[in-house]
Amino acid sequence: MELTFTLIITQILFGLALGAVYIMMASGLTIIFGLLDVVNFAHGTFYMLGAFAAYIIISLFGNFWLGLPTAIILVGLLGWITESILIKPLYGKDPLYPLLLTFGFSIAVTDLMRWIFGTIPKVIELPKGFAGSFMSAGIFIPKYRVFIICLTIAVLIFLWFFFKKTNLGMIIRAATRDSLMVRTLGINVPRIWTFGFALGVGLAGLGGAVNSSIVAAVPDMGVEMTVECFVVVVIGGLGSLGGAILGGLIIGQVISFVSLFASDWSNVAIFLTMFFILLVRTRGLFGEAGRL
Repeated sequence: MELTFTLIITQILFGLALGAVYIMMASGLTIIFGLLDVVNFAHGTFYMLGAFAAYIIISLFGNFWLGLPTAIILVGLLGWITESILIKPLYGKDPLYPLLLTFGFSIAVTDLMRWIFGTIPKVIELPKGFAGSFMSAGIFIPKYRVFIICLTIAVLIFLWFFFKKTNLGMIIRAATRDSLMVRTLGINVPRIWTFGFALGVGLAGLGGAVNSSIVAAVPDMGVEMTVECFVVVVIGGLGSLGGAILGGLIIGQVISFVSLFASDWSNVAIFLTMFFILLVRTRGLFGEAGRL
């Protein structure tokens, strides 16, 4: 296949849109790990639940713009309940316990959703304004993928403002460094942990809601996304939000260009990318030494 300038730009745009979804997912996973030291193997499950939440709301009310925020809220509330009831009792114990719990939770919820909705993909129709493409400099640019990129930029700006400029955001940042010090100041640290978990899985829910218009909603969609999301986080460095952004951009481009020539090798390519990056920098691009 001949690589023309138009084809290269098109694939870069596809990679940016895919990387934007990975960034939303990996940002949520990074917040959870950085704050709670919990390796959330159910992250892809919350991504799947966000897709189905958006599908149900849009099907009932016919409003795409109602589906996105509702998915964040519903998945965030479910994350709040999950952390409060299931994960919180495991803090301070063997780190494998939360990992195994979230893994089991993922399997159970996926089977439950398969029983309720079946395995037929649920397609969410795009708003009329985002259907099709527009042409710029001879390149056809899908409108919806541009929307995904812009939405991710808006989410990142919100996260930057929240963590840098708000009192709650600064408390969360402090709790990731020294929760004991924050606790001595009279702050309810367990509630901060719960909020952080809900925020992280809410971002996963948003990623699922946005991406379901491209890949369709199926109960098993979270399994592969969980693996890919962890690859992104490991490449960027565990606990690093900047690393999650860069890792998402890298993996998005790798999948985009490898799929162009050998689609069957796209999944292999992301693991090879992780392998070579970890050979050069064992803790990831922006990971902190001794973070684990």
